[in-house]
Order: sequence, then structure tokens, then C-alpha cells
Amino acid sequence: MAGGAVALTAVAVAGLLTTAPVATAATTTFTPVADTYVQSNTASTNYGTSTQFVVDNSPVRQSFLKFTVSGVTDPVTSAKLRIRAITNNNGSSNGGTFKAMTNTTWSETGTTWNNKPAIDGATLGTLGSVVPDGWYEIDVTSLVTGNGTFSVGATSPNNDGAYYDSRESGADAPQLVITTGTTPPPTTTPPPSGDPVLVGAGDISNSGTGDTSTANLLDNIPGTVFTAGDNVYDSGTATEFATYYDPTWGRHKARTRPAPGNHDYNTSGATGYYNYFGANAGPSGQGYYSYDLGNWHVVSLNSEVNMAVGSPQEQWLRSNLAASTKPCTLAYWHKPRFTSGANHAPDTSTGPLVQALYDNNADVIVAGHNHQYERFAPMNPGGQLDTTRGIRHFVAGMGGASHYSFGTIMPNSEARNSDTYGVLKFTLHANSYDWQFVPEAGKTYADSGTTSCH
Repeated sequence: MAGGAVALTAVAVAGLLTTAPVATAATTTFTPVADTYVQSNTASTNYGTSTQFVVDNSPVRQSFLKFTVSGVTDPVTSAKLRIRAITNNNGSSNGGTFKAMTNTTWSETGTTWNNKPAIDGATLGTLGSVVPDGWYEIDVTSLVTGNGTFSVGATSPNNDGAYYDSRESGADAPQLVITTGTTPPPTTTPPPSGDPVLVGAGDISNSGTGDTSTANLLDNIPGTVFTAGDNVYDSGTATEFATYYDPTWGRHKARTRPAPGNHDYNTSGATGYYNYFGANAGPSGQGYYSYDLGNWHVVSLNSEVNMAVGSPQEQWLRSNLAASTKPCTLAYWHKPRFTSGANHAPDTSTGPLVQALYDNNADVIVAGHNHQYERFAPMNPGGQLDTTRGIRHFVAGMGGASHYSFGTIMPNSEARNSDTYGVLKFTLHANSYDWQFVPEAGKTYADSGTTSCH
């Protein structure tokens, strides 16, 4: 398999950590210096020159990737392994488990099942289903901390094998993407007087402790709290709100302006949700409403009821936006129009809401549903980059429910994280906004920036 610069023995991708570059950051991409796979029923055969590598359990196939990193002078803030599922295969329901390896001296053209190196290190990630032509990522920051040679090994417990392009494939070869530089620690300093704050997340409360961690963050952040749906699991009952949500995020209920999610609607009519939040949730049974914060018009929408062109919600939204005199607009709801999450696909049924917001020059859309964080560049309703009128989309499903992995990375996705609970904080200036991912205590993931209103 033809060469690059960095040593890694792995072949697959899973829960990813992608930090957006900061002003002092730099990104470098390395290709493998070696990659291969071995197969149990052809124990003496070497597959080092193959254009693919494979993980499978029938027959057992294990894969290895090696990268050599050089020329790195600043601290590594992010390292991502990117691989592509091959075209001429049906994909797999299990993309494999990827682990660090201590052996970095194995040979691409000499490794066979009989002499394969041990896959003996910590698990870096596990990938769910993969589809042909899809690119997948796994966070290897814990392994790749600077210059050196690194190996990753991949296995699968599934009899439906996953096939990936090797370095011999050319343009579709694996990549190791390293971001270096200094990322300032997140802060929660109150904004200048007169600049309101909107802060929150979706996919929040269950029997775990993630919601406790994010509620603790809200304790130190002033402003209005939003929720992006699935406020409590699993069924949005009154008992679940009382048991899980109320002791954590519930202490901020008076300043919370929520949106409902599909789990809230597992109780008929989402009565647990509407009864708990009362007037702050807008008209009962409707679930869409608006309010103003400084120079900003904020709209909370409902992805669990009809959103089609001509529906009551879509007509209300267009009338509401047309009547607003504010120069900047932010909207939030549960199911994302754009997402790279592996568990829930992009929801095209939200398209009419996105189109209405775009037609009225809105600036920001926030959703949840996939339990992770993702930030997109400004886009038009078709998902194309639009630096003039495009809306910046966020997926903020990191409020406390267990994390989901990423799948195929969508165009214009700029930052992603799937292992850190947190809240998304907006500081709403007169003609611009700052965004900031504020991580749970003990975690360091950070993403922040500033954009002008249209």
C-alpha cells in the first residue's frame, strides 16, 4: 500500500473529536506509510499491496494502519483518522473497533495472519453502520500526541465485513488530520452590559449524570436558557420530568424557553412537557412561539408536528418572521436538517422551515436529536456553502443523554465532538453573535467564533 508520513495501524472510524481551528491553530494531513489486513483462513498470505483493508468476523480479518508524524512543533490539539468505505460493496452494519497498538515496526508487505502484531492498546473508537463511498472519522488524539510513528489495529465482531480504501487507492487513501496550536480555555465571563446571552442544549435528562454536569454549567452562565428537544427520557412523562429533569435543569426553569422532541411526544400530546413548562413552552399542543432578546428575534419551533409548506406552523413562521423588526434571527428545534450523526439521518421534513428562515435572512439554526455537537458553515437550504445569506447550523445534542457516534461527514461540517457533554452559549450582539461550546468539568473540548448578522 503506497506511502505517506505517520505510522498508524488501524482502519476505521468511530466517535470523533473534531475541534475547529483557532487563530493560532494549524492543520496538517498525513497519509499512511503502511496499511494492510490479515485473514484467518489464508494465514500465510500477505495483503499489503491490496487497494482495500477489511474488518470481518467470517472469516476473521484484522486491519492495520501506520502513520509517521514529523515536523510538528506546536502542541497537538486534535488528531483524526479519516477512512473511506469502498464503492463496490454494500457497506456493513458494523464498521469495526479501533485500538492503539504498541508495535510500530510491522511490515506492510511482510505481515500475515501467522505473524500479525498484537492489537493490544486502548480502544480509540467503535464505528456503527457504514455505507459505500462514506468517509468516517475516529478521534486518535489520545494516541497521536506529537512527532513519531503510530499504529492502530481494527477488528469486528460482525460477520458482515466492512471494506475501506487503502493507501494504494490514491485520492481515497486514509488520512491522519492533525491540528496544532494553542486553544484558549473556555470561559463563561458575563458579556458586556446590554448583550444578552442564550445558552442551552438538547437531549438532556435521564438516569445518568450527564444532565447534572451540564446543569452545573448553567449555574454559572447568566441569560436565557433554551432546550432543543428530548428534554427527558424515555417518554416525557410527568414522573420523568419530576425525577430526572427537575433536580438538574429544572432549577433554571423560570428562565428556560424550551422546544419539544420526539421523546417528549412519547407521552400522548406531549402533555408531560406542556404541563411542566407551562406558558414558557408557548401555546399548549402547538409548541412553536417566538420572543426577542436585544436586537435578536428568537423562534422556538416544533419538529414533531406538521412542517410542510402550507401547514399551520410554516404559515405562522413566515408571518412571524415578516412581522419582526429585529435585524438578527435565531431559530431552534429538535430534528436537524443537516447532521453527520450515525444514529439519525438529516431530516428533510424540516426543509420548509429552513426555507422560510432563509427567505427572511435568518442567521442561526440550532437542533438536537443526535447526541453530539456539530457546527456547519453558513449554508443555503440545499446544503451548499453560502457566505452571503447562508444560515449557520448547529447540532447541540450534548445536554446529558449518552453520546452517539458520527457517520458520513457532510459537506460544510466544520467542528464535531461526540464524547463531551456541554452547553452551547450565544452572546447576542447588536449586529453579530459569538458562539461557544462550554464543556463539562474535566473536559477540554472547545469551539468558538464570531459571525456578523446578515
